[in-house]
Amino acid sequence: MPNDLGSDPSCLSTPAPLQPGQLLARGVCRHLRDHDFSCLEEFSPERGKRLDVMALGPKGEFWTVECKSSRADFTSDVKWQGYLEWCDRYFWAVGPDFPVDLLPPETGLILADGFGAEIVRMPEATALAGARRKALTLRFARCAATRMQWARDPMLAGGG
Repeated sequence: MPNDLGSDPSCLSTPAPLQPGQLLARGVCRHLRDHDFSCLEEFSPERGKRLDVMALGPKGEFWTVECKSSRADFTSDVKWQGYLEWCDRYFWAVGPDFPVDLLPPETGLILADGFGAEIVRMPEATALAGARRKALTLRFARCAATRMQWARDPMLAGGG
């Protein structure tokens, strides 16, 4: 079922084993949930962009977390600076063996694995413009609601 929120293939078939970046995302989401954030993985704030984790905090703040499982994964990412305009704080999530000296020091740092995470470096906040925050909040809510519908009724997504 095409729509502007993308598709959720996890509702259409048996889930594949999680990839390394997805395991990091799971750990990040668990940690942020403990801090009263609601997370969406593989969230698209607009066409052509897909964030590993978008987290909405209790005061309406948005945090973006990009999960990098290796040096090659990080060095091949040429789009990350375009994500800065979609959040109040931007983080990298990496495993404990990742060479963290590669990461820009002005960004946040989260050490993670498939079970949990820890914020090691908190970046400075850069507030979103009001109109962008409103549009992003609506898109986040619609995406979350649509994913919930698909989880309860896979036929809704054309999966059966």
